[in-house]
Amino acid sequence: MSCHPLRPLLRPASVAILGASEKAGSVGNEVLVNLNKGQYKGDIYLINPSYDVLHGHPCYPALEALPSVPEHVIFAVSDSRIEDCFNQMLALGIKACTIFSALIDSDDKTPNLRQRLQSKIDQYKVLVAGANCMGFYNIRDGFLAGGFDTRTHPKPGYVSLISQSGAGMSGIVDAERRIDFNFAVSTGYELSVSLEDYLDFTLDLPETRVVGLFMEASRQPEKLVACLNKAAERRIPIVVLKVGRTKFSAEMALSHTGALAGSDRAFSALFERYGVQRVEDMDQLATSLIMFSQTQSVGDGDLICIHDSGGERQLLIDLADDHKVPLAELTKTTEKQIADNLDPGLPIVNPLDGWGAGGADAHQRMANCFEALLADNNAALGAVVHDRGPDSKVYPPYIDYLKRAQNTTSKPVFLVANRQGSGSDPLAIESSRNGLPVIDGVSQFLVGVRCLLNYRDFLRQETELLPELDMSMVKKWYERLQSLAEVSEHQATQCLTELGLTMIKGCEIADKSELSKYALGATYPLVLKTAEQTITHKSDVNGVILNIESQQDLMLAYADLQSRLGSRVLVAPMITDPGIEMILGLSNDPQLGPLIIIGFGGVYAELLADTAVLMAPFGVETARHALNRLTMKALLCGYRGQPAVNTDALCQAASLLSVIAIELKDVVAEIDINPFLVTADKCKGL
Repeated sequence: MSCHPLRPLLRPASVAILGASEKAGSVGNEVLVNLNKGQYKGDIYLINPSYDVLHGHPCYPALEALPSVPEHVIFAVSDSRIEDCFNQMLALGIKACTIFSALIDSDDKTPNLRQRLQSKIDQYKVLVAGANCMGFYNIRDGFLAGGFDTRTHPKPGYVSLISQSGAGMSGIVDAERRIDFNFAVSTGYELSVSLEDYLDFTLDLPETRVVGLFMEASRQPEKLVACLNKAAERRIPIVVLKVGRTKFSAEMALSHTGALAGSDRAFSALFERYGVQRVEDMDQLATSLIMFSQTQSVGDGDLICIHDSGGERQLLIDLADDHKVPLAELTKTTEKQIADNLDPGLPIVNPLDGWGAGGADAHQRMANCFEALLADNNAALGAVVHDRGPDSKVYPPYIDYLKRAQNTTSKPVFLVANRQGSGSDPLAIESSRNGLPVIDGVSQFLVGVRCLLNYRDFLRQETELLPELDMSMVKKWYERLQSLAEVSEHQATQCLTELGLTMIKGCEIADKSELSKYALGATYPLVLKTAEQTITHKSDVNGVILNIESQQDLMLAYADLQSRLGSRVLVAPMITDPGIEMILGLSNDPQLGPLIIIGFGGVYAELLADTAVLMAPFGVETARHALNRLTMKALLCGYRGQPAVNTDALCQAASLLSVIAIELKDVVAEIDINPFLVTADKCKGL
């Protein structure tokens, strides 16, 4: 493994504990306890003028009294003393430290303590874990730099956890013994080392099989994108719990981390681009980490399950539909094998209720059925779904089902309890650590399955071809847009048309006389829209008049718009072909760059919000996949006798717009083509 820039911080050769203490439960004591738990092999220096010897180590009065200069300093002193100690550290040339405290001094001044330290950190390029954090556990290297109690970590594992919430780290690391971690960190204020830096570090660890993120915000979005790309190239899955979906939650993220949470839909588009699996709570995050870290790669096919209850089998079927987890359809060969092991009257289906009347040979028959299910060519992974026994214990025979089936097929297998509670059973912990995971809760398990299958499909994606643009036309419009203070709808239509999108060409009208000249050669019906730059949502102010059938009606419509909204209008032919009004748009996110919005449009675009957001650029297949996720996608295929529309043309238009978005990202903030009419044979922006 090459030397990472964070090595002095996360893998130091020596460490000093400022404020070391013998008081049980104090930060100064817990740091030393944790270093001993990790069996840290570097030099440890204790600093506290109140002691000569502490826990068998010599204790020194100050940093400058140490026999040699440590590589890393852990601060376990009060905020009133931390600045002086920090200055001593800088004087010795030490460039790495951990700060747990929140840097709040009751007798502070302006600039405050945090601001003063931040200035020095920036000036001297100090690597800081924190402040306001729980610290970190580099378990693979034995450096547990945590100021609070943690469980024993018997061996380094395959999971890295990076959390911008302190409890988000400890709530999983210390409460979930089924996961062996190689690295975990609570990032805190991220005064100099951010979530993105830690992610880059963990991706370089040779043991890392999966990374979990508890994410509030991104301080380095460009580096985040680079890390996600790095993870995708190395086939290391990332599971993220991203908070800040609601406005209030985003505001709380800002107050907690000091960084903007960013657009939630933009982050979802980013995660989709790089195969990052998004979950919604800490149970789902922990479960997904267990499943990714302890399983074989997932092959072709879908989920198979065996149950000892018909009712709970039906529950799983309902929940699988809710979570969009496909259940494998059994082959005739598998059905025949299962039939010999089922009690009469039990249906031969997946999920399978295989228990029946029970009896002395029930476990043997269940194991036979599960082995046959997992061997089916349509099965990618399998689960034995059960209820816990007395005292929340796992029934050992169910573990035997997993062993038999996996030895035969090598496919991933899981023991799933219908409810929470089995995680603390020693057998559940042992089995999980040995590659036969025990999962609590059907819903959490199904979310994990969805993540596994989605990641498998992501890895199989082929590189998409992107549309080619006329670069001379791109250059022309880049320079023109750069020179314009405002862009009219007419100019935007011209730009998109010349760059390849099919748009309805209208005519911008400044006054009544211009409209009269236009009306002489017009072909009806027409649509008339206000072109006043200050009006964003034309329909909200009745600024669009449709189905204008004559010159007289045109002049009356203009008089109405002129009196209410202003004299500038746009007049265009009205498309009368039957079709579906979609929306196609571009939004240049300040953190993540150009995003494309595709979905159902017209006047219901905001009300229904049946749209998808994709990170530009992308090809036709990505656009088609997005359309297939829309709630009302059936309308596109022909619904109740209506003709199907040309979704290929729509996907090609979306892909083209995504390439345009990249080329013009410095001069275009937003494009909104609504409606974008899709008919049986074509599509056009109106």
